[in-house]
Amino acid sequence: MAEGRFRSGFCCFVGRPNAGKSTLVNALVGEKVAITSSKPQTTRHAIRGILHRPDAQLVVVDTPGLHRPRTLLGERLNDVVQSTLSDVDVIGFCVAADQPVGPGDRYIAEQLKGVRPPVVAVLTMTDLAKPPVIVRQLAELAALGSFADVVPVSAVDGLQIDLLADLLVAQLPEAPPLYPEEVRTDEPTESMIAELIREAALEGVRDELPHSIAVTVEEMLNEGALTRVFATIHVERDSQKGIVVGHRGARLREIGTKARAGIEALLGTKVYLDLHVSVLAEWQRDPKKLDRLGF
Repeated sequence: MAEGRFRSGFCCFVGRPNAGKSTLVNALVGEKVAITSSKPQTTRHAIRGILHRPDAQLVVVDTPGLHRPRTLLGERLNDVVQSTLSDVDVIGFCVAADQPVGPGDRYIAEQLKGVRPPVVAVLTMTDLAKPPVIVRQLAELAALGSFADVVPVSAVDGLQIDLLADLLVAQLPEAPPLYPEEVRTDEPTESMIAELIREAALEGVRDELPHSIAVTVEEMLNEGALTRVFATIHVERDSQKGIVVGHRGARLREIGTKARAGIEALLGTKVYLDLHVSVLAEWQRDPKKLDRLGF
């Protein structure tokens, strides 16, 4: 590599909810920096993961899914996406291969027509679609706009992840690295812990509940080889609290067991996790409560 040719900069992925953005970010970075779930609106703020290469440093920003908001939380999530679009060097527009191109995809494509950064169209989750479907989806995706590139990928199989990285890096300016080589994300540790707990809480819950779940880490105590974490899972109604806690606390214990494993992997220590469930009525629609929860 010729001296002075190192590239660095920011890329963000946008797409409707459940377009595979978070899984793709993790695949590009090479480790888990964003939680994943089959539930919509899993990502609630911009999460940065950093891909280090000999020739480049790509800072990948995972954003919430753009959607028609029904609550103040939804409006604020869309604001996160819109503000991110103007601050990056290249945009990855993600459309899922296993779902028909729909009004949500067309809406986002229209939003992207007025942006400054180049846009790479990414057909995600190709492992879930048969080749004829992928070919049709690629044609429909390409017709949505004027893109710098169109590429099919699978984060699960690793299909063309390196090619996608090459295409994104090619759009970055020549610049020195922005982060030290050992840094994979600039997410605060407490935020990552809260997200791991929320990821565990999202498993197996009914469709209407995921939007109502938020998590705050109240306290962390480091005691050598043991870290004590005290956290609260917030819901909006007493009935939702019953679902999260489960019969005689069984569901809450399951959440704690799964989350603790992820937190121990993150921290590299044994973890004592103390979870409580709190009802914070209508927090998705209350500006003060949203502020308190970090939205």
